[in-house]
Amino acid sequence: MNLVKWIFIVVLLFIASFVNAQDHDELDPVTVSASISPVPVSRTGRNVTVVSGESYSVLPVMSVDEFIKYLPGIEVQMRGPGGSQADIVIRGGTFQQVLVILDGIRINDPNTGHFSAYIPVTPSEIDRIEILKGASSALYGSDAVGGVVHIITKAFAAQQNSEIQTLSVGMKIGEYGLRNLYAGGTYKKEKSVFNIGVQNNHSNGQLQRGTRGYFDNSILSATYRQFFKSNFDIAIRAGYDSRDFSAQNYYTSFLSDTADESVLSYWTQFKLNKSFSSHKITIDAGYKHLQDRFLFNPSSRRNESESEMLQLGITDNFFAGKNSVLVTGIQYNKRSIASNDRGHHNRNQWAAFAMFNQHWKRFAVSPAIRVDDYEGRGTEVVPQINLSFHHEQLQIRASAGKTIRDADFTERFNNYNNPLVTGGSIGNPDLLAERSFSYEAGADYRISRAVKISLSAFQRRMKQLIDYVPTPYEDMPRKDNLSPTGSFALAKNIGRVVTSGWEADLQFKRDPLTAAIGLLWLKSDAGDEDLSFYLSSHSRFLANMHVSYQFKRLYFSFTSVYKNRAPLEAPAIHAIIPEHSFLANMKLGYRFAGEKIRIHLQADNIFNTEVSDLLGARLPGRWISGGMDFKLGS
Repeated sequence: MNLVKWIFIVVLLFIASFVNAQDHDELDPVTVSASISPVPVSRTGRNVTVVSGESYSVLPVMSVDEFIKYLPGIEVQMRGPGGSQADIVIRGGTFQQVLVILDGIRINDPNTGHFSAYIPVTPSEIDRIEILKGASSALYGSDAVGGVVHIITKAFAAQQNSEIQTLSVGMKIGEYGLRNLYAGGTYKKEKSVFNIGVQNNHSNGQLQRGTRGYFDNSILSATYRQFFKSNFDIAIRAGYDSRDFSAQNYYTSFLSDTADESVLSYWTQFKLNKSFSSHKITIDAGYKHLQDRFLFNPSSRRNESESEMLQLGITDNFFAGKNSVLVTGIQYNKRSIASNDRGHHNRNQWAAFAMFNQHWKRFAVSPAIRVDDYEGRGTEVVPQINLSFHHEQLQIRASAGKTIRDADFTERFNNYNNPLVTGGSIGNPDLLAERSFSYEAGADYRISRAVKISLSAFQRRMKQLIDYVPTPYEDMPRKDNLSPTGSFALAKNIGRVVTSGWEADLQFKRDPLTAAIGLLWLKSDAGDEDLSFYLSSHSRFLANMHVSYQFKRLYFSFTSVYKNRAPLEAPAIHAIIPEHSFLANMKLGYRFAGEKIRIHLQADNIFNTEVSDLLGARLPGRWISGGMDFKLGS
């Protein structure tokens, strides 16, 4: 891994050469993820990363999940390219322990956390992405255990007095029948905002184990927002998201697995904001309908599931003074599924929460509490407190809080209705909710307005963690449709797990250079028990980065991920997870016509290394592509 070390050293030295130069960009943006009420990052008491959506078009990526993969300290375990499927992991939890939010509304699907990265907006619509690391259940409820990924779009972020006219169109073609097409635009004139975006990623796929890793993934999204007099506005969004892809060994390491899968979802969202002299009232509503079709192999029965999620929420921001904000709210969530292998089920959830944000000259405190009632689990009280001390360029922060996570429908009922199950993952309807307590401490130091270094140490103590554990037929609690000779993994509450770690983030932003580097050290301890499947898959050490640099009309960008993990092997399918892995991509482009038109050449996996984030799900080797895009407005 000497090459990896040299790459990171060169990048750090390159950035250091700019530190003392005149800078223009501020690295203390206003964020909403850590407090619901918008405040600067330095007052949240949390480790928050904010990245502009404009970075997407510069970096060598093809989908939003791949973009998130190169943000500091975030581990994205991709099963396939082009937005096919990915699990987001923050601070070493399982993929179900990360909450994904779109403009204030959760998009995690009640069927399975594997669909959390299916974000129903196109990249051209994204204003920014806020990554909140650590416990957040007191504000956001279930799933916000490891952290929160909050996508904020241009239409929802637009201010009443702003004028926006943007149009972007682009295409990319490459090896293996690769075709990436997108178009999008935002128009704001006077009091109306319109936004529309469309994207398609298609490839015949690289050769895998007797199949090709094909994908055909499309997104169509449209938003309308209207401002009225008296500080009142409404916003409406509708989205269509279709993913059709090869899913060989996505979920099993069986030789007989030649799976394909298609996931189709519809998304609608409504937001109303009304401001008064000392209050701001927000009403949110969201509805999601998702269809999943999964075929394990040609001789098996296709699993067909339809899940729905309805959300309603009311939030009140009461401004008690210049530096005092009380945020209160109530939320309702209804989740349901109709499936030929999981059955028909529904769950209702109610919650009320309150958070007080008080800021003095150098000190800020944000206590929060949530009362959460979930059908089948009962009522849970979830407290949290965030503390921050900031003086000039230094911020010292600390946070402690309880988190919860309820089992999804797959964990409870997977393979329950199939006539005969010869192996695989089995659901457990008796699962208890996960509970954990997290605490952290850290510091942020701004060397200049363009350079920010963050250090954090954290620990999460989990009880009743839900994960799949290999279980003999004799020990299965329900054997009605199981083959006595089968090999099974049962969803179980596995007791206590302690995950400890520390992270270091470096962010640099000053034209012509933008860079971010994340380093993460982790250790999970289950006592005398072996770590379960998904928990053991997280990295023990993770280093990821993205860098972009412009020289006159030329621009260059580079992304990389290095992982150190526990090695795994599946001899039946000749699959391994090595102890060390390194993946790097690059993009070289040229701008002309007043920088309105850009052409580029891209190389993914430039060293052609054999990479798998999850055992058996082989990621592509070297992949060359090229394209152009056209952009107007700002």
